[in-house]
Amino acid sequence: MYTTHAHITTWVIAIILFFIALALYKGGNAKGAKIVHMITRLFYILIIVTGAFLFFKFQKANPALYGIKLLDGLLIIGMLEMILVKVKKGKGTGLFWILFIIFFIAALYLGFVKLPATI
Repeated sequence: MYTTHAHITTWVIAIILFFIALALYKGGNAKGAKIVHMITRLFYILIIVTGAFLFFKFQKANPALYGIKLLDGLLIIGMLEMILVKVKKGKGTGLFWILFIIFFIAALYLGFVKLPATI
């Protein structure tokens, strides 16, 4: 059983939820933002679980690149969480946005271009 579709679905939903939580925090709706933020954290866990299944199933094809993509995915989740926490506290997020974009582009490149198709 391949979990590629489940993995892609979970990270797409997590990114949508991230932007909803971000908009709620910036809009001053702390209670709504907190609820969406917690749901987003649940999706982070689902991303990690589905990503781990993919990693253990396919990493034999290219262990180094799959390891880099695994680390990259964890860094993306870290950046998303840091952005939301910093926005909640009213602090600057510029560096985290830059790192998020770099890590996200790298993950897309590795996942869709470099690594073998698993769909």
